[in-house]
Amino acid sequence: MEAFIAMFNNYLHYFVELCTTIMELFGVMILVYTAVKSFIGWVKKDEKVRLDLAQGIALALEFKLGGEVLRTVIVREWAELGILGAIILLRGVLTFLIHWEIKNEKKEIEGNKA
Repeated sequence: MEAFIAMFNNYLHYFVELCTTIMELFGVMILVYTAVKSFIGWVKKDEKVRLDLAQGIALALEFKLGGEVLRTVIVREWAELGILGAIILLRGVLTFLIHWEIKNEKKEIEGNKA
């Protein structure tokens, strides 16, 4: 029975690592796509470029944050959990600030249209 539990634990560890890597890869791909799209919008003088960039960064951060939360499943030591908690807190604060910026940017764009 202990061998089965150890084997299951190893499979869970590898599965979580794979899922975490995939989620972080999605975050990177979203960020790169948004950066290229925003650069093209900036060249074309699009007034919504800052809003689009902020929304893309927020979405990418949420994927990265999801990967970090998933990584907590396989943490074995308190020191590692503390570092992971600090990363999650930092990314959460960044996401909150970006969403605040998105809200203000939307108000500014709506104010310019009126």
